[in-house]
Amino acid sequence: MCKWGVFDRSRIKDLEVLNCEYGKNTIKFLRLHKEGKKQFVKEVEVCAHLRLTSPQEYLEGNNSLVIPTDTIKNIVLVLAKKNGISSLEQFAIDICNHFMTTFCQVAYVKAYVQEVPWQRLHEDGVPHIHSFICVPDGIRFCEAEQCRNGPLIVFAGIKDLKLMKTTQSGFEGFYKNEHTTLPERHDRILCGEFFCKWSYGECKDFDFNCIWKKIRECILEAFAGPPDCGEYSPSYQKTVNCIQMLVLSRVPQVQVIEVVLNNTFYNVVDMKNLGLTNDKEVLVPVETPYGSCTCTLGRKTFFEAQSQMLRDERRCQFGLAAAQGN
Repeated sequence: MCKWGVFDRSRIKDLEVLNCEYGKNTIKFLRLHKEGKKQFVKEVEVCAHLRLTSPQEYLEGNNSLVIPTDTIKNIVLVLAKKNGISSLEQFAIDICNHFMTTFCQVAYVKAYVQEVPWQRLHEDGVPHIHSFICVPDGIRFCEAEQCRNGPLIVFAGIKDLKLMKTTQSGFEGFYKNEHTTLPERHDRILCGEFFCKWSYGECKDFDFNCIWKKIRECILEAFAGPPDCGEYSPSYQKTVNCIQMLVLSRVPQVQVIEVVLNNTFYNVVDMKNLGLTNDKEVLVPVETPYGSCTCTLGRKTFFEAQSQMLRDERRCQFGLAAAQGN
C-alpha cells in the first residue's frame, strides 16, 4: 500500500476525480469474409476504453468491478467473429452496445477503430477474387462513445492523407515586422498532410461507407478545384475552410468537422553557379520545421446540444460523491 493510502479520506475531501478510465489499445486483427469464391478483407486496429460507475480500483485498490483488459481484447475479437465488420462505424457501435448491455458497472465506453487501406487488385480492369494491394492514400478511422443513459455519439475521419497541387496557390498580404524574412508568393506549391475528423452527432441508421466516400470526394474536390483549371488558394487556412464548407453543404449528416493541415514547403534550388536557370523545375522539400493549422467548423444547433449534453454528463459522470466516501 502506498503511503497515501493510509491517509484519512476526510483530509483530502477537497480533491476530485476528474477522469478514471482504462482499456486495451492496438488490438490488431484481420477479418476475412467469403462469398463463394470471392473473398473480402478488413484489417483493423481497435482501442476500447471503459469508465466504471465507481473508481474504487483507483481510489482503494478494489478490483471487484474491473473487467480485465485481456477480457476486453477477447470481446472485441469475438464481436468481429460473430458480427463481421460491415463498416468501421458499425463495428465501433457494436463494441459500445456490448459493454453497455452486458456490464452494469460500465458508465462510459469508447471504441476507436482504424483500417489498413487494402484495395482489391484489378487485372486488365477485372477485379481479382482474392488478391489485394495496400494503398496508403489516407487511413480511415472512427470513434464511438456512450455514457450510460446517454446518446451514442459517432465520429469518423481520414488521416495521413497527403495532397499536393503545383500551382494555383499563394501567400500574400500577411503581417510583417522586423522579424519577417518570408517573401510574398503568388505562385507556389501547396502540399500537406491532412487529418480530418467529423461528428455525426447522435447515432442514427446511416450508410457510413457511402457517407465516408462522399466526404473524401469533397475533400479532394475542395483542395484541387475544377480539373481543367483548379482554384486559387490564398492560404492553407482558406483551403481548410473550403473543405469544411463543401462537406457541410453536401453531407447533412455531418454536424461538425475538424481539419488539421501540416504543410510541406518546397524551396527552388539555385542553379546559377551551375550555369543553369531553374524556373521552379527542381525543388527540395523542407520537412522541418513545418507550418500547421487546425480549424473546426460546425452547425450551431449541434454545439448548443453538445454543451447541454456535456453538462449533464459532468453531473452524472461517476456518482463520485458516494464513491469517494462523502
